[in-house]
Amino acid sequence: MIRTMDFDTFKAEFLSRVKNRGKLQFDEIKTEVQAILDAVKQDGDIAIVFYEEKFDKVKIPKNQLKVSPQEIKEAYSQVNPPILDAIKQIIKNISKFHEAQKRDLWYIETIKGVTVGQMMRPLDRVGVYVPGGKALYPSTVVMTVVPAKIAGVKEISLFTPPRSDGTVNPVVLVTAQEAGANTIYKIGGVQAIGAMAYGTETVSPVNKIVGPGNKYVNAAKIIVSSFIGIDLPAGPSETLILADETSNPNYIAIDLISQAEHDENAYCFLITPSKTLIKQVEEVINKLISSQSRKSIIQKALEKNGFIIFVENLTQAINLSNEIAPEHLEVQIQDYESVLPQITNAGAIFLGNYSPVPVGDYAAGSNHVLPTGGTAKSYSGLSIFSFMKFIDITKCSLEGLKTLSPWIQVLAKVEGLDAHIQAIQMRLEK
Repeated sequence: MIRTMDFDTFKAEFLSRVKNRGKLQFDEIKTEVQAILDAVKQDGDIAIVFYEEKFDKVKIPKNQLKVSPQEIKEAYSQVNPPILDAIKQIIKNISKFHEAQKRDLWYIETIKGVTVGQMMRPLDRVGVYVPGGKALYPSTVVMTVVPAKIAGVKEISLFTPPRSDGTVNPVVLVTAQEAGANTIYKIGGVQAIGAMAYGTETVSPVNKIVGPGNKYVNAAKIIVSSFIGIDLPAGPSETLILADETSNPNYIAIDLISQAEHDENAYCFLITPSKTLIKQVEEVINKLISSQSRKSIIQKALEKNGFIIFVENLTQAINLSNEIAPEHLEVQIQDYESVLPQITNAGAIFLGNYSPVPVGDYAAGSNHVLPTGGTAKSYSGLSIFSFMKFIDITKCSLEGLKTLSPWIQVLAKVEGLDAHIQAIQMRLEK
């Protein structure tokens, strides 16, 4: 089942692999992913149909790749009122958090007569990827489409794998409609990323691709990021739990299990200085796992990428967590506020016993599209800023230009840019 070891053993045998988990996944599939992208670029819809049949096991005619208004209408009749109510409430919570991120046009005078500022403008077209596969993710629809809508994106296209009968789950369709998606496509996997990046006869290319996916989708996003914007590397899910002797072993065990049920490639970590807690957590995991509906996936994830690590103290635990840079970090210790300032690398942080990852996954308001594979060292989670451009503004009076002129001319001369000097001097000679 899940591995248990001390810090020195983990550092010697596993830390290097864990720290490079994102790169290792990319390297092993890069060639295969590139071939699919090339086919979509060259053959368009024909390639999309081919790969949908190959990977999603469904043959969809080219003229049915886009979800029709009638399909959306029928989806509403198939979604129970409690589900629709939950969707609407979650959209409200997510909207409230992301509305608070908005910033107005601002100016500041850096020196008398010189004013600089910044304004935000939304992207025109965005492609949103929502995974399908082994689980259903209407929550990801909300987390991606709502921030884009609040940012002011004009055209939001959503891509998700179809079911075996060629349809999209009605809950996903209804959620997409409620959240504000303009167009929905029955396209999944690498071929969806290729369609967004290159465009096809049916799909218009977008300015940016956002949303999580499996390691193949993640690799495709990284490849096309050389010429199109992406949000962040968001591959297989991860949770790391920092705990001490005051922590509840039942909460920790179920949180590790709930992470593992996502995908057999999910990563699960518990780091603690308490040997008693470790023993208790192991016992609870063994007790709970047999009753889980996704038992097989959970077992594979825990066996492959599950770690319980005994450390000497919380300082060592925090330092190791920062090295791993997890997607989700749960701080289940008594004095969690004292730990927060010491955290430097995490996609999102969940404080205390009553803030498990599912709270952020679904309803609290924060976003669940987060950097994985150690990329939390350099990336942030999805926000309205992911869908916006920041444009700097400069306004200089004659008085301000006179003040700046000597410094500009000195540096322009150092760089050998004579016309830059002339552009200043010409204005001052009037």
